Amino acid sequence: MNRITARKRVTRVTVGTSRAVRDDVLAVEEPLEIRVGGSALAITMRTPGNDFDLAAGFLVSEGVIASGDEFQAARYCAGATDEGLNTYNVLDVALAPGVPAPDPSLERAFYTTSSCGLCGKASIDAVRTKSQHAVLHDDLVLDPALLAGFPDDLRAAQAVFEKTGGLHAAALFDGRTGRMLVLREDVGRHNAVDKVVGWAVKEDLLPLSGMVLMVSGRASFELTQKASMAGIPVLAAVSAPSSLAVDLASEVGITIVGFLRGQSMVVYSRPDRIREPDQPTDDTVHTPTETVSAR
Repeated sequence: MNRITARKRVTRVTVGTSRAVRDDVLAVEEPLEIRVGGSALAITMRTPGNDFDLAAGFLVSEGVIASGDEFQAARYCAGATDEGLNTYNVLDVALAPGVPAPDPSLERAFYTTSSCGLCGKASIDAVRTKSQHAVLHDDLVLDPALLAGFPDDLRAAQAVFEKTGGLHAAALFDGRTGRMLVLREDVGRHNAVDKVVGWAVKEDLLPLSGMVLMVSGRASFELTQKASMAGIPVLAAVSAPSSLAVDLASEVGITIVGFLRGQSMVVYSRPDRIREPDQPTDDTVHTPTETVSAR
């Protein structure tokens, strides 16, 4: 799908100099309607690409599925326009036999914007979802020097951001080896995380024990909840977390690391997962089922 970026004519204005007209590359934003078994569930504004991952991750976030064997297939729906064309903006997911259909209360009253993955929830209670993958006793202990390198690895792999400057990114790292398993970009930070989790669903890797979710922006309540739903014990961000994100992380046992820049970081919850200088090193090497490209 070659709709991730678009070229637009722009006017660059610099104080004290003549304006210049040129082409610029922008990140594409389009709606995606997610259906399950033919029934509409939600509409999210996203950057096209990795849509099957996005749908799978979204279903994990909503508590509809919790493992790869519960996700059977996904397909784009033809006939999305009056002319019967396929716009690749309507996606229908088939759950595995025996997996219950989403509760009707999950259906979003409004579309989900690229800046808010919780928009359209019908009630405050509906914002909270209960994870089937507890992280409280995940025994991951991170080398801070290893963790400090993740932001540079994330930035170096952001191919579309390099062209547009307008996308968020999320990546999954093995917390013991430091290997990046997958990276996804999107105009919505929550979509980028859903795409990462959805990739893991399709690889049948849930729960994501011993993993670190690295995000390019701040650590919000929503992203913390998504990490919890996927069984990720550590959420790291280059910016600050919100107070509600820290409250949730403390409650479920997630380590939140914020302001991860250079050689410093701030740990807001479960600091025991960040190794002290004199703490013995775990010699156990954790190797995921499969290594994939970050792009």
